[in-house]
Amino acid sequence: MFNKRINILLALVVLHISITTLSNALVAIPIELLGYKITWAAFVFPIVVVATDLTVRLLGQSIAQKTIAYTYPLAILSSILIVYAEGNPQSVAFRIGFASATAYALGILIDIYAFQFIREKYSAWWIAPALSTIISNIIDTYTFFFTAFSGSEDEYMALNWFEIAGNQTILKIIIGLLFFLPAYGLLLNFMLNKMEQKK
Repeated sequence: MFNKRINILLALVVLHISITTLSNALVAIPIELLGYKITWAAFVFPIVVVATDLTVRLLGQSIAQKTIAYTYPLAILSSILIVYAEGNPQSVAFRIGFASATAYALGILIDIYAFQFIREKYSAWWIAPALSTIISNIIDTYTFFFTAFSGSEDEYMALNWFEIAGNQTILKIIIGLLFFLPAYGLLLNFMLNKMEQKK
């Protein structure tokens, strides 16, 4: 049982680091979608919220909190390396790496507590992941963009970070609710059935 929990924790840490690293690689690539400024990271990061909510629901807050504790320092390192490897100056890489890991940790910690609190209040399976997705994406996105780009050397991002953060937040919430909330429901149902069969 102990080894199984360690393996689950390790898999969760790897998943969180992979998503955070990929998001950092994509956040430096701005695009316009229907006239709105966003970055490609908006399409990737909501996956980590689904993974966290499933972790809290199936394994408890403790495992979710440990996942963040182990992921945070590694997420800083992987973020710095990926941003630096993209050809950004060392100062930009450090700033984005720190901003990303800090926004991730803050957003996901709040997601854990919001998810658990809402889940205890409402019995419908979709309410807690839907509301926690909204809350965590707002906090994560604005924390990241402010820390990474407010007054930064990247003139485009320094001038447009607030607009991009707003657009990105809305898009991440829409993506989370339309695509990842149903995925959460399917995965939850699948995993609960698996757990029931093993009893």
